[in-house]
Amino acid sequence: MTTTVTAAVAPATGEPLVVRELQLDAPRPDEVRVRLVATGVCHTDAIVRDGIYPTPLPAVLGHEGAGVVEAVGDEITTVAVGDHVVLSAAYCGHCRRCRAGQMAYCEHLMAEDFGGRRRDGTTSLSSEEGPVSSHFFGQSAFSTYANVVENSVIKVDPAAPLETLAPLGCGLQTGAGAVLNELRPEPGTSLVVFGVGAVGSAAIMAARVAGCTTVIAVDLHDSRLALGEEIGATHTINSHKADVADEIMKITNGDGVDYALDTTAVPALVQQAAACLGIRGTLALVGAARPGTEVPFEIGASLVKGWTFKTVIQGSSVPQVFIPRLVELWKQGRFPFDKLIRTYRLQDINTAFADSASGATVKPVIVF
Repeated sequence: MTTTVTAAVAPATGEPLVVRELQLDAPRPDEVRVRLVATGVCHTDAIVRDGIYPTPLPAVLGHEGAGVVEAVGDEITTVAVGDHVVLSAAYCGHCRRCRAGQMAYCEHLMAEDFGGRRRDGTTSLSSEEGPVSSHFFGQSAFSTYANVVENSVIKVDPAAPLETLAPLGCGLQTGAGAVLNELRPEPGTSLVVFGVGAVGSAAIMAARVAGCTTVIAVDLHDSRLALGEEIGATHTINSHKADVADEIMKITNGDGVDYALDTTAVPALVQQAAACLGIRGTLALVGAARPGTEVPFEIGASLVKGWTFKTVIQGSSVPQVFIPRLVELWKQGRFPFDKLIRTYRLQDINTAFADSASGATVKPVIVF
């Protein structure tokens, strides 16, 4: 039996989203029906809207959902009706990477998260004109209701406001996880973050949780650098006004940083980040670039530094384990990501996208 839902549809490549009524089919035995309370707006939504990643359009995007479980299929064992949940990326659960606990690197990631269909080829959403791609990241959360795959569902503390928790599903998990799960900096070490958006802000907060004593924020916008200081940066650099490498060498007394995280995927900045590393330093890239983007690295004089470059997605996390930990850190005041959020109505979703792109809002959240 179908249900009428209100959703924001990405109609065609590069076009604004359109809020309209759609039909949502009945949840399958392995799905959870969720009533969405809020959904974060992420850069990945924008690059799919713009055709950089290959989800078939028209589609309902949205992959940072938070809501309440309305119904569960017969095969569901991890949540029950009434549970408060955050929604994150889907993964198959059966490939070698998933079985090794490396769900972020699922061998079937593109099909599970960007395919726009269930595994059997069906979509849960339709309009009078025909099928609409669903199950974006297992959820398609720019909708009042969604049929969600079980692996995308994370049960959370019902005392925590869902309007606040929604962004944990992707962007904040990515930044915090890149630091806490992948880089794992030792207490007393140094870390620089390029780009103080939502992902970079989460990384700054996580660096302080990890015990980094030098945390450098790099951005073009003074307002974001001020926010970086508020949430834990010990130093800030406006890359438009200063030479980043020179400033970092001054801050670190010529040693360079132990860790660098790039959230921008701008090749020139990735090069700068590598140049700022000290001996045995590590650079992690979490920013999403257009496929085919390349970055040249100097490999002559830098050979003796023994440095590492790695790419990181979804914070290398197991969402069902990591997101509840972030909630606990937030409750203790040690991960104050609520400072990043500005809420919008579903009808204003294109304004939310525009404000995110311009930097006017660090983390837009759609509240239903």
